[in-house]
Amino acid sequence: MTRPIRIGVQIHPQHADYRQIRNAVTSIEEAGADVVFNWDHFFPLYGEADGKHFECWTMLAAWAEQTSRVEIGALVTCNSYRNPELLADMARTVDHISDGRLILGIGAGWFERDYSEYGYDFGTAGGRLAALGEALPRITDRWAKLNPAPTRDIPILIGGGGEKKTLKLTAQYAQIWHGFGDPATLAHKKEVLDGWCGELGREPEAIERSAGVEASPDQVAADLQAAGVTLFTIGINGPDYDLGLVKEWVAFRDQANAG
Repeated sequence: MTRPIRIGVQIHPQHADYRQIRNAVTSIEEAGADVVFNWDHFFPLYGEADGKHFECWTMLAAWAEQTSRVEIGALVTCNSYRNPELLADMARTVDHISDGRLILGIGAGWFERDYSEYGYDFGTAGGRLAALGEALPRITDRWAKLNPAPTRDIPILIGGGGEKKTLKLTAQYAQIWHGFGDPATLAHKKEVLDGWCGELGREPEAIERSAGVEASPDQVAADLQAAGVTLFTIGINGPDYDLGLVKEWVAFRDQANAG
């Protein structure tokens, strides 16, 4: 099947007052984007290390009430920070608040300061990835037990490119894969993911392919599309949250999908 182009925006929830974040969400929805993401950290990832920062999931619940059309989610939730059953219930609740617009983005975690300052065991990359593999079936099992049930089959987005484990988990559980790297790297990872889908009896076309973009469509869109990407996500930082590039990509989407 041919997927339509979609545009996501990741609001970096740092270096801004919440009022500025709220206004950015409204402007992004009005600009026509398809998805608004935040991220799941406790401190800024760049700029002033102890600058302003807000928590992910309480923010998503507020966005669920504030918006009416865009899908919302984290790019991505850190699996380490919440019990899988609790995370499943949180996701189900935000799914209901939003009338079925939540995407559960999830990954194994990597930002050591979050772990050390909030009392989580950082462990090893392999251990964190194994924990993600254990959490995903617990999340989906909990969704099947909750009353009321989720309003829809909540889409799972998995971020990462590990070929032996992460992409296998993506083939097993995800409806969206968010990859990292240049178009050649993404094209290679796409082939690996498609291979895992074949081994696990999943149609590769069932998984939407996502990537971040930092340049205008005329510079990067063709190469990323050739690598299979159809969800293009622009990251914007506070306090200003400039939507100039977002509007370029929305115009590109509209032209591409019309053709």
